[in-house]
Amino acid sequence: MSTVDAVGVIGLGSMGMGVAKSLIRAGIETWGVDVRDAALLELEEAGGKVASSPAELGRHVETVIVLVINANQTQAALFGEAGLASTLAAGSVVVASATVPADVAIQIGQHLAEQGIDMIDGPVSGGAVGANAGELSLMASGPDHAFDKAAPALQAIAKTVYRLGPTHGTGSTVKTINQLLAGVHIAAAAEAMALGIQAGIDPRTLYEVISNSAGASWMFNNRVPHILDGDYTPRSAVDIFVKDLGIVLETGKRVTLPLPLTASAHQQFLAAAAAGLGREDDSAVIKVFQKLAGFELPRGTEG
Repeated sequence: MSTVDAVGVIGLGSMGMGVAKSLIRAGIETWGVDVRDAALLELEEAGGKVASSPAELGRHVETVIVLVINANQTQAALFGEAGLASTLAAGSVVVASATVPADVAIQIGQHLAEQGIDMIDGPVSGGAVGANAGELSLMASGPDHAFDKAAPALQAIAKTVYRLGPTHGTGSTVKTINQLLAGVHIAAAAEAMALGIQAGIDPRTLYEVISNSAGASWMFNNRVPHILDGDYTPRSAVDIFVKDLGIVLETGKRVTLPLPLTASAHQQFLAAAAAGLGREDDSAVIKVFQKLAGFELPRGTEG
């Protein structure tokens, strides 16, 4: 048996599945929990082990990475009926990787500490591609001994682990700032492509020029190809940025800082969600402009 502690993953979506497979490739005994049978089957086929609930998972592992969608799901997975904290041994480590408000991360860390469980406030960036490659960026804060215990798992899933100090909430705050930029850049990329298409510029030519010019961003280069291919399969959905930019705005309110660009981008994603596009790829925010102006998107994508 491996001398490395078994690791659990709660939430086997596009990110969580990639994380689980990266752990398996590293030779780490990996357990997973998800509400979808298809995800559990995929994990088993990759060499992982399946638990029926977070509570069962806690009986088999000492490090757990929680990659669910939001704060409510994180709290339910940890403290709800058949929650992880009811069985996870004292001295174990939870890496809380969902994007949540900093105050929520602090509260979760306190509740776990009451049961002798350490937490790393560790949101991630890199998307499904980074998760599958084991090359995520981890924006993490928590006690040093928790990082030491979780080190094999973190090395398997992340290209870079930014250790931001011992205080829970710091990792979540840095992720919030990252999401501000990511959401604004996606909305700006969609607006720019919409303007080009409406003005009669060939969208592939426009992408080629801008992606090699000063106006480019990582999000422009990454998301615009989805638009060009007419492929709105969700790598990260519109609804994610409705949530995440909402967290950004609440953070700005808490520290009394106006965030006008965030507010504008949030309204664009909210408009996309209201138009029924919430579960499509976040690049589908361009369809808000398409619905207003009536232009044709590449590959005859539905308007």
